Amino acid sequence: MTTKYFTLDIPTQSNDHKILGNVLAGADCLAIAEIAAQHKGLTVIVTQDSKSAVRLEKVLREITATEICLFPDWETLPYDAFSPHQEIISARLSALFYLQQANRGILLLPVTTLMQRVCPPSFLQQNVLLIKNGDRFNIERLRLQLENAGYRTVEQVLEPGEFAVRGSLLDLFPMGSPLPFRLDFFDDEIDSIRTFDVETQRTLAEIPQINLLPAHEFPTDSKGIEFFRARFRATFGEIRRDPEHIYQQVSKGTLVSGIEYWQPLFFEQMGTLFDYLPANSLLVESEQNAEQAIRFYADAEQRFESRKVDPMRPLLPPETLWLRADELNRHLKQYSRMTFKTEKVRSSVRRKNLPLVPLPPLQIQAQQKEPLQALRRFIESFDGKIVFSVETEGRRETLLDLLSPGKLKPKQIKRLEEAEEQHISLWISSLDHGFILESQSAVKIAVICETELLGDRVQQRRRDKRKTVNPDALIRNLAELKIGQPVVHLEHGVGRYGGLVTLENGGVKAEYLLLTYANDAKLYVPVAGLHLISRYVGGNEETAPLHKLGSDAWSKARRKAAEKIRDVAAELLDVYAQREAQKGFAFQYEREEFQAFSATFPFEETFDQALAINAVISDMCQPKAMDRLICGDVGFGKTEVAMRAAFLAVMNHKQVAVLVPTTLLAQQHYENFRDRFANLPVNVEVLSRFKTAKEQKRVLADLADGKVDILIGTHKLIQSDVKFHDLGLLIIDEEHRFGVRQKERIKQLRANIDILTLTATPIPRTLNMAMNGIRDLSIISTPPARRLTIKTFVRQQDDLTVREAILREILRGGQVYYLHNDVASIENCAEKLTALVPEARVTVGHGQMRERELERVMTDFYHQRFNVLVCSTIIETGIDVPTANTIIIERADNFGLAQLHQLRGRVGRSHHQAYAYLLTPPPKLMTKDALKRLEALESLDNLGAGFVLATHDLEIRGAGELLGSEQSGQIESIGFSLYMELLEAAVTAMKEGREPSLDELTQQQVEIDLRVSALLPEDYLGDVNMRLSFYKRIAGAENKTALDELKVELIDRFGLLPEAAQNLMRIAELRTLAKQLKIIKIDGTATGGFIEFNPTADIEPMKFLNLIQQQPAVFKFDGPTKFRFSHNLEQPKVRLEFVLNLLNSLSD
Repeated sequence: MTTKYFTLDIPTQSNDHKILGNVLAGADCLAIAEIAAQHKGLTVIVTQDSKSAVRLEKVLREITATEICLFPDWETLPYDAFSPHQEIISARLSALFYLQQANRGILLLPVTTLMQRVCPPSFLQQNVLLIKNGDRFNIERLRLQLENAGYRTVEQVLEPGEFAVRGSLLDLFPMGSPLPFRLDFFDDEIDSIRTFDVETQRTLAEIPQINLLPAHEFPTDSKGIEFFRARFRATFGEIRRDPEHIYQQVSKGTLVSGIEYWQPLFFEQMGTLFDYLPANSLLVESEQNAEQAIRFYADAEQRFESRKVDPMRPLLPPETLWLRADELNRHLKQYSRMTFKTEKVRSSVRRKNLPLVPLPPLQIQAQQKEPLQALRRFIESFDGKIVFSVETEGRRETLLDLLSPGKLKPKQIKRLEEAEEQHISLWISSLDHGFILESQSAVKIAVICETELLGDRVQQRRRDKRKTVNPDALIRNLAELKIGQPVVHLEHGVGRYGGLVTLENGGVKAEYLLLTYANDAKLYVPVAGLHLISRYVGGNEETAPLHKLGSDAWSKARRKAAEKIRDVAAELLDVYAQREAQKGFAFQYEREEFQAFSATFPFEETFDQALAINAVISDMCQPKAMDRLICGDVGFGKTEVAMRAAFLAVMNHKQVAVLVPTTLLAQQHYENFRDRFANLPVNVEVLSRFKTAKEQKRVLADLADGKVDILIGTHKLIQSDVKFHDLGLLIIDEEHRFGVRQKERIKQLRANIDILTLTATPIPRTLNMAMNGIRDLSIISTPPARRLTIKTFVRQQDDLTVREAILREILRGGQVYYLHNDVASIENCAEKLTALVPEARVTVGHGQMRERELERVMTDFYHQRFNVLVCSTIIETGIDVPTANTIIIERADNFGLAQLHQLRGRVGRSHHQAYAYLLTPPPKLMTKDALKRLEALESLDNLGAGFVLATHDLEIRGAGELLGSEQSGQIESIGFSLYMELLEAAVTAMKEGREPSLDELTQQQVEIDLRVSALLPEDYLGDVNMRLSFYKRIAGAENKTALDELKVELIDRFGLLPEAAQNLMRIAELRTLAKQLKIIKIDGTATGGFIEFNPTADIEPMKFLNLIQQQPAVFKFDGPTKFRFSHNLEQPKVRLEFVLNLLNSLSD
């Protein structure tokens, strides 16, 4: 900051302590920026909690150019059996490294984090590795160094602390780095270092060097583990031999979850953050810090007492992990300090007050005749400059709309200093509270935030940098075949996958997929024919019907399925054609109105959300009826997409129906919609059992008269007595929760109105339709900023797990859903929990309660009068409770995948780490399907997994509900993927007005044998699944452009293509040309070969005659469909070029 709003007398001597009073909410950041500008060393801001530190970081980045570093809290409770999120560890190591180099700047951290003992500075000094371009490293030695530093070796690098070696490339994601790096070696020298994108694995930019920090805050090499063992024995004496014991686990090299709480055993002496701070640092504290420190330490002691009884995890006492409050004070006193107080203090040499005055009440009274009266009076009477502060460009537009009736037109400024030049200005910043600044310079400034005007905190989320997910890529990634799984070969039927094998034939190496058929018959499929293979999905893997090689059972099954598929395609196209032909309503888009409404959205839209909104609006403005599916995990902002669509409909004088599966959800949607449309002339109503018969009657009458704009309700909405005046948009939330009859009714409504379906896990049928382009699909897979993934544990039911899970949540001020899906014994269950966790306030909610009673329970839980809700699946589509961050599901093996995913999505609505415990009986008592479902859920704890789960669900449940049970037999016999492929081909043919011919559906494939090695060598791409995935993509590439893209990706990710891989790409190119020319076979040897055409091919004789005339010794016909060539083709490369040129000349 350049302009001084107040002169601060900052302490300069160590152990000098000054107090600054009257630091009003929101103004602390100005004081900090001023202190940092004056102070010649590091300014350390110690806040009372993490939330304050995060808030200050954000605002300070906007108002000062000083370097800012946030040292984050672990976000776990003392002695938790959980480790902090990898990104948190990464940020902490980065901050410690920064502190070792820092001379000036601002460090932000909560007081409880300052109390934490950390690794000594010597650990970082000895374990940071500088890697520069041109350095010489033996790649094997570097691999060992990385493993010793705690980095994990993986196949594909995805998060900090991982690395992967592939030939001469080393991918590495250092701790503290926002992006991973790709090191390209030439012999032992680093040729280049480039950053790359985790999602696409493509390189981004070249950089000269990287600092490699260790992967943990303690040593994990053999020396470190030996030291841990010795210290452990010295501390705890005799050790149990149990393999689950923490000592045995760490001895084996397994870093158990929560290992951070044994960190002191890895060091001779732990350090504190004070060891990292320069001596001339200035510490700025909040007045509540001392109290917070005492409370935190008492909590740690209490948790130590209650947990030290676990014989498998003996605990270290709190004083080894944290500084006591008195120790903290002793350390603080060695530095110059300032304490901020919100109250005024009596002025003296050491005590000064900020020249601030609180703002009078300025809230806009929307119901009053003059909503801006208080604000107008203030502006008229105030004799200084006025600055309105808003958080985003979008919020600015809203504010300007609000101010326009009062003829107020503030001028936008970039920095607060510019306010002195304008009477009324507008500043985009993250300030959340306003104040009046009575500066020593003559100008008084009043800063007014939206909080003062709108009353409600409008929380701004930082834009998520993560890319959106391409649905096709998600589906392709599911091709992670395991040995023994059934696959379908288009020409030979269902067999079992036996892995990739390399075979040599006449000196030519090629890779084959080994398939085992009935009677143990083996089939070797060349990788070039991988596009003939699809996963067998849809039946039970164990009992997949293996076909007999050489029998006609498969061709019969395929033919029968193809005939049925033709009928299905016709049925689908019928629905599709009706929609295309039915002229829907083309909505008019008024840009300014729409943007003003969008700007009242309290968060920043994520990238995917913005895409989905644009897609919906574009659909609605088309003359054909919209039918779009929005798939996004719970809490990823689908409701906002629906609200924007509803706004557009209402502005076009159309009515909107919002159909939800439960009464509670209807109520919550009603409140959300009502709040969002509060400032607009829009009438929102709800139709549910909570309304009396009289009220319902009134709503229905108003609806028919067109007085209701948006109606929200359960299936009552689609009953025949509900008459709309002019329905334009139907929004369906969680379609899979409605019954068959309700779905039929929705189907009847479907043809001519716009339909928007929101779902967290699309049901397989809907997913299939979307995949086929029958419905349009938008995926919202970007979580809102600061959302961490939900950690999911599958555990056998036991009291200790349950008690620990409930306690850890309620002790951090959160709430717990405990799902017990048997109403008969639910009260019993609640009593047991009350006895098990007396600290909890337990209540019960289930679907058989009287409506009013259930509503009361849910409202009490929402307002945190209880912190444990024992409930049935009524919560599945329940209301949002942001403070509920743990869910415990009893007998999780009895739920479907979609349902478990939905239930798990009830938690994790804030940026706190959320946990889901799936309690099960012993594995022996569970079905194979149940085990698979739970595995799928545990592995997909990444946010945005709903879409992948639906595809997994297809595999587990079978695809019987695709288009009714009749189809399920066909899918069982030929497998889901092939079924979908054939269906897509049939739909395409019919769309083009052709009758789908069975031969075309099961088209003959091109057989190519040029006796050249064509494969992705194992030393080039080691991971079998990734090789398989690439083989399939190469074999399925439609044209040269697609092949070129794959080539770029391969070179980018794995280095230059070896000769065998180049041959593979050439043969794939040959195949695409051969398909166009209807060639069924190409055969080539060192002396020549032939090409053979399909008898139905339209051959242009002139092209062949020209070739024969030009080179009679080389070319000749051999029968009606064979064209021979004789030439010296000794070199494989020459042979490939020759055939390629021949095909190119024929296709010109």
